[in-house]
Amino acid sequence: MLDVVVKNAVLFTVSGRTEGDIAIKDGKIVRIGYVQEQADRVINAQGKYVFPGLVDGHTHMEMPFMGTVTADDYFTGSNAAVAGGVTTIVDFILPNKGEDLIAAFQRVKNSADSKAIVDFGLHMIIREATEKNLSQLKNLILDLGVVSYKMFMAYKGELLVDDKTLFKTIREISKYGGVAGIHAENGEVIDELITQYVLEGKIDPVFHAYSRPEILEYEAINRVASMASVVPNSRLYIVHCSIAEGADVMTNFRRQGLKFFTESCPHYFIFNIEALKRKDGYRFICTPPFRSEEQRTKLWQRLAAGEIFTIGSDHAAFSESQKKRFQDKPPSFHQVPNGVPGVETILPIMFNFGVRKGIISTEQLVEVTSYNPSRLYGLYPQKGTVMPGSDADLVILDPNKHVRISTDILHSNLDYTIYEGIEVDGWPVLTIRRGEIVHEEGQILGKKGSGKYIKGKAPVEI
Repeated sequence: MLDVVVKNAVLFTVSGRTEGDIAIKDGKIVRIGYVQEQADRVINAQGKYVFPGLVDGHTHMEMPFMGTVTADDYFTGSNAAVAGGVTTIVDFILPNKGEDLIAAFQRVKNSADSKAIVDFGLHMIIREATEKNLSQLKNLILDLGVVSYKMFMAYKGELLVDDKTLFKTIREISKYGGVAGIHAENGEVIDELITQYVLEGKIDPVFHAYSRPEILEYEAINRVASMASVVPNSRLYIVHCSIAEGADVMTNFRRQGLKFFTESCPHYFIFNIEALKRKDGYRFICTPPFRSEEQRTKLWQRLAAGEIFTIGSDHAAFSESQKKRFQDKPPSFHQVPNGVPGVETILPIMFNFGVRKGIISTEQLVEVTSYNPSRLYGLYPQKGTVMPGSDADLVILDPNKHVRISTDILHSNLDYTIYEGIEVDGWPVLTIRRGEIVHEEGQILGKKGSGKYIKGKAPVEI
């Protein structure tokens, strides 16, 4: 007796389209083809598409930042994730200043263990390259499964690290087959520009973008890529890249044989700088900021050309009151918590505006949202694919379901969405995580704390 059979599936993987049935037993895919055996649950997927469960490699649940904590914890963030077809997230550990890295890992993992419905891996944020921190990386990578590490070249006084820290950490991570993820902006210059604008009384949300010009993202990407290029066996990726020229930098290094990759986010493909000029522009403050319409168009071109390796949500949800700093009116742009929600809307946004418009293929969508992220974070083939032996993580999408996105139908712990009023054709209607139906037609069925920590494997094979 099987646990679940998905009948009449039109399954899309990076290898192409397959039609047939999918058999699931004990949380694993056991067969793809014609299935005659009985099952506890039979799901008829006629007229719908089946994808591997998404792997969102960029979320910030319960993250302290800019004097507050992101609105979604691992439970409410999980609700949003599985409702959007995301079956695995890779979330960030932010150690407190001076905190032992392994203690920080255990603290965050314990919280996620008790609340998550979605399966999860973990990245580590490096704030300082002390001897103790560097000495713990081997254990974290090889034993605890934390294979990816993020460093910030922005946010002076809070998260920014200097070039020496970048280089030493990348070198140490590379010894054990880990991956360095970089928030690339020239934080020192940005800090000066912010000071200048504030002194001039230019505090509206659009000055967030003006204080973080494209060239300062480009410079930082080129600088860190140049540094990493002299480190043997380095694996580097740029997170939330907002400019086509940044992707070009990484592509050029990759053509030299280096394992350098680019991540971008759905919101950079949908919005431009005009969003920051709206009355509610403070809701759209994220970093890097929204760019020109020309850049938005060029990002789609780079995605279509295969130059963007992964799509992650950068889900950093702050409520309306948090965005306004608990005041009646929003504060100066530099005081608004940076971040936008997005874990629940990756699939419908990228399917509607990418696949339906003929910019990318369905296979490319699967590649950047499931297959490539699972490889980059050392989770493949357990995650990110549909084949015998892999975890039974599936999302069923109704390609003809027309939805007007609104806060009312989303599951994040927020009182707004930046996608309010946007209409899409194609919506996730059922999500299976390790053989268990955790979401169906907008209802969350997964049990709090049922998500599992998934160790990343090193060396990362990309």
